[in-house]
Amino acid sequence: MEETISLKEIFQTLKKRLLLIIIITAIFTAISGIVSYFFLTPIYQSSTQILVNQEKSENAVYSPNEVQTNLQLINTYNAIIKSPVILDKVIKKENLEMTSGELNKLISVSNEQESQVVNITVQHENPQDSKKIANTIATTFQSEIKSIMNVDNVSILTKAELGSRIKPSPILNMTIALVVGLMVGVGVAFLLKYLDNTFKEDRVIEDQLGLPVLGAITIINIDKATRKNGSKIEINETRGDSIGS
Repeated sequence: MEETISLKEIFQTLKKRLLLIIIITAIFTAISGIVSYFFLTPIYQSSTQILVNQEKSENAVYSPNEVQTNLQLINTYNAIIKSPVILDKVIKKENLEMTSGELNKLISVSNEQESQVVNITVQHENPQDSKKIANTIATTFQSEIKSIMNVDNVSILTKAELGSRIKPSPILNMTIALVVGLMVGVGVAFLLKYLDNTFKEDRVIEDQLGLPVLGAITIINIDKATRKNGSKIEINETRGDSIGS
């Protein structure tokens, strides 16, 4: 006979193992918080923006062709910003103990579609260093691009502020750990039920073994069976005489 489990039995199993589920969930959440706050290295991010646009006098005429040219140059500028030509000078100015390749991994350069604004983002373990590096990259690129491409169409739009922490996020990690711990706790609860091969009810004996139940022994709680209306119940043990053949 195929064994099925009812919704009532599911709730009974969860209720029975509720303390175990809470403990496992709390352990997972606590471990995640401890690791996030005390063992993982925090990373801070700072961003600066540069504008690719030729400076014009008051009488200069707006030219759509010039804007399109600036947009086409942005991809080239993005590559130059992360090139050793710029990064080596940034390393020298900031006295960084890293190579241009290592610094390159900390930098991301992007711009919105059809936008002349370029975002330079730096991620670093030190919030002050992330700010300094981002601003130094912007100023170095602005000065060096004049000699590299013989153009003067870069200006700094926004300077980088003190880096803000972006990872790890202890709250997010602990939330994920709480959900995972809850799932593991529920899984353990049902695993223990599956591994429990004892019979809890007489109907289970009939279903599993196919044997009729002749009687059941009731468990009496002695502590509860005391003093009804001020009198204590006494239980006397008697012994019957055995008759031999």
